Amino acid sequence: NTVLAQTKVEASISGDIVSSYVWRGFKQAGASVQPALSFSLKNFSIGAWASTDFTSNESSKKEVDFYASYSTGNLSLTLTDYWWDGEGAYRYFSSPQDGNAGHLLEAGIAYTLPAAFPLSLSCNTFVLGEGNKKANGNNSFSTYIEFSYPFSVSSIDMGLSAGFIPWESAVYGSDMDSFKFTNLQLKGTKEIKITDSFSVPLFTSIIANPAAEDIHFVLGFTIK
Repeated sequence: NTVLAQTKVEASISGDIVSSYVWRGFKQAGASVQPALSFSLKNFSIGAWASTDFTSNESSKKEVDFYASYSTGNLSLTLTDYWWDGEGAYRYFSSPQDGNAGHLLEAGIAYTLPAAFPLSLSCNTFVLGEGNKKANGNNSFSTYIEFSYPFSVSSIDMGLSAGFIPWESAVYGSDMDSFKFTNLQLKGTKEIKITDSFSVPLFTSIIANPAAEDIHFVLGFTIK
């Protein structure tokens, strides 16, 4: 029985509803629904995450990502296939054209310090994809690095994070041509009790992007 328990595949489903979809400091879409599905076995996991806005037309923002990850201790390694050409592109299984980015493959590594000071550091680099190329056709290896630290105030779980791109990064736009901070974020999460056996995590995030001189205040909740 012990062996069976150790080799059991676990599954998880959840979904977020957000007032706007902001990724690494850049707004991607307005109010959106974001489902997630994952399977894990020991230290390995595979899963899918998606986002679709509520406009429900051919210009809707639609993203579907698949990932595989391995975790050991406080270290995790992840490969993610991003696809965000949007509703109406109809090119998921084809080569990109007409300005579409097609698929983008990103490799990521993250490490969290011991519980006494649980600072996390993550580094994510796009290694393949047409949307990752510079104007001259070379791979820009678009990279995003983030530090984050969790804490709590009263009954609210808080998180403070700071993220930046270290060099020219085509994925993040033509203006991102050097070292720039793109994501300064303060997030708070609180469990809202619906019934004695059911509660919903409600979260808010203040997200500033100094590089773009932009700011967002996002409200969302998670169902799982």
